[in-house]
Amino acid sequence: MKKILLLSTGGTIASIEGEGGLVPGLSVEELLQFVAESSAHIKIDGKVVMNRDSTNLQPEDWVIMANTVYEFYDQYDGFVITHGTDTLAYTSSALSYMLQDLDKPVVVTGSQVPISFKRTDARRNVIDALRFASEDVGGVFVVFDGRVIIGTRAVKLRTKSYDAFESINYPYVAHINKDDVTYQWKPERTDVPFSLRTELCTDVLLLKLYPGMKPEMFDIVKNLYKGVVIESFGNGGLPFEGRDLLSKIQGLTDAGIPVVITTQCLEEGEDLLLYEVGRKVAEHPIILSGDMNTEAIIAKFMWALGQTDSFEEIKTIIETPIAGDLSLRFDGLEDEE
Repeated sequence: MKKILLLSTGGTIASIEGEGGLVPGLSVEELLQFVAESSAHIKIDGKVVMNRDSTNLQPEDWVIMANTVYEFYDQYDGFVITHGTDTLAYTSSALSYMLQDLDKPVVVTGSQVPISFKRTDARRNVIDALRFASEDVGGVFVVFDGRVIIGTRAVKLRTKSYDAFESINYPYVAHINKDDVTYQWKPERTDVPFSLRTELCTDVLLLKLYPGMKPEMFDIVKNLYKGVVIESFGNGGLPFEGRDLLSKIQGLTDAGIPVVITTQCLEEGEDLLLYEVGRKVAEHPIILSGDMNTEAIIAKFMWALGQTDSFEEIKTIIETPIAGDLSLRFDGLEDEE
């Protein structure tokens, strides 16, 4: 019999009707009562880590979750974290970086409807999460609507439907149908000892470009942030005609602020060498994001800035695949033609 620790953090799954709308309010014992009969073959303990709407969760809360897993790591075979869906993908990404070389599953799940409601996806998601937390795999995973996604590749695409999350630019790990787990690929367990690295620097700004953005915005950024992620168009270029944003990149990098370039397109990632607007960006000392999703980029950037102040080291960390977040390692911007 596997021994699983369920960590409750609030979210829709644990919400009740309040005066101002749904608000997290169920205890972990109440939450577990809804799945007791379906998980009788697993020994489950529960612990409330926090009880918040995930909109209110902060990077410091990621650290609390990671520390809790680390504290109880040797006592359990796996972990389930129940979480609000709105920032779940940020949390699963952050935990993927902070919990290094896991040889046990840490499964993050939630629901679109509270578990106490008659029609809800919560019971299935929790039961599936507990089932997958009993598997002999290592890593951080998101389990939702019968699908298993590695923690760095989950993105919430829908606000109401039960199939809220998709695996972006990466195959699903597995599908769960009651007690059956059907793998598309199976993560290998590591022989490297598990370790905890929770240092973060949260001074990261995400700028989503749009036609008409004022270049002066970049001047304001210099005094407020230590890292900037630019979510650009298409393959990652920046406008240099009309409102010239390209020249402002030099100002950021000259000020010692690392700049990560990504794309607003969910699938297939950026490619700065394809067009002139991208190649002009590539002439600057910027950091590539490949096909990482924005949630993973933000968490990884905060984590990298927490490890070092060196631009080269930060660039190496972000451009090197960790926990399956990136399809390839970048060795430079040279044209391979």
